[in-house]
Amino acid sequence: MITTHRKRLRAILATGALVTSAALVLSGCGSRAGDAAPSESAAAAESCVDTSGDTIKLGFLNSLTGGMAISEKTVSNVLHMAADEINADGGILGKQIEYIQEDGATDWPTFAEKTEKLLTQDCVAAIFGGWTSSSRKAVKPVVEEHNGLFFYPVQYEGLEASPNIYYTGATTNQQIIPAMDFLASQGVKTLFLAGSDYVFPRTANAIIKLYAEELGIEIVGEEYVPLDKDDWTTQVAKIAAAKPDFIFNTINGSSNVGFIKAYYDAGLTPETTPIISVSIAEEEAPAMGHEVTGNYASWNYFQSLDTPNNPAFIEAWKAYPGSSGVTSDPMEAAYISLYLYKALVEAAGSFDVDAINDAAVDNEITVDAPEGVVTLDGENHHISKPGHIGKINADNQFDIVWASDEFIEPDPYLEEYDWFPENVRKSLVAAAG
Repeated sequence: MITTHRKRLRAILATGALVTSAALVLSGCGSRAGDAAPSESAAAAESCVDTSGDTIKLGFLNSLTGGMAISEKTVSNVLHMAADEINADGGILGKQIEYIQEDGATDWPTFAEKTEKLLTQDCVAAIFGGWTSSSRKAVKPVVEEHNGLFFYPVQYEGLEASPNIYYTGATTNQQIIPAMDFLASQGVKTLFLAGSDYVFPRTANAIIKLYAEELGIEIVGEEYVPLDKDDWTTQVAKIAAAKPDFIFNTINGSSNVGFIKAYYDAGLTPETTPIISVSIAEEEAPAMGHEVTGNYASWNYFQSLDTPNNPAFIEAWKAYPGSSGVTSDPMEAAYISLYLYKALVEAAGSFDVDAINDAAVDNEITVDAPEGVVTLDGENHHISKPGHIGKINADNQFDIVWASDEFIEPDPYLEEYDWFPENVRKSLVAAAG
């Protein structure tokens, strides 16, 4: 069972760097989490959330069909499990969760439409879900327009913070940068980038190229395939010809199946050309159609992680109806998201969005999660996370081969990294949309 803690923080003073970056972001990608929502004057569009009864409505928005269903069905199911647990423990402010499940169908306009429906017709107090950055980008303007809340559970490219989104997956400095640090520690000198053709892989790879230069790692190629395509034959032939020390995989969803097939068809192996992935976890590994033993992944949570709360989480998940039987980072981050919402509401003493955001700044909000005790940064709406690199074993589990010394504080705009210049940050924020 997850427990939450609250502790009053000293007042936080904005630094010059924060003010400068806020202006930057406003020019390209919306406001900072601590700033007013763009639509706040229009009103705080009057909320239709009903808190008068003994239930509170929440929306779950996941791709249950389409190419991302391979990953998102489990996220949906674990949200149901978390809601059932919270209800069994008395609910949120004494109210039972009534959840409404919607299918984003791996279609970004559908994510926007379903968000609008959940907020204006179903009158949910918050929405949980999404996976790809494209789905999040589709949801973002809708929740900002209606001053709703969206809890996003998956690692992403960073360069974003919204007053209407809470991010429980990793930002760049909590997953991509640890992966690159690991590769450098292994003596990697050449790297090939393979990604799905949309915002997360392209933005992540732009950052990877900058950090690779800092680390003395040469990028010997970069290839993309649309998210809904799975033929990687031509692109993998280029990888084989380049003979990189490692492949950095930012492919999402079922397209990974086609990539792994092409990888083996080209005669590549983990012994000759290992892969490090940021979207293949315990559930995806056995679905690849080929054994992927010996390849790597960078995540903040693995099922094999030895923490106080992980055994009970695994046991509860295995016993839950419809469970896949294995845990993974995105579903654990989704599980965290509902408990984080509970902690925020209880700190605010209200389901009101503005009161919740005030509580995020004024209190230290922590969640005793399966990955460890995570702490919310109330200014940027991200959480602290440990960094881990796992090597896939014959059981499609991950042997942890590298771990960060401590939990990594979220830095979505990479403000603390000298190799990431301001002009590049500004252009990437604008390009990400």
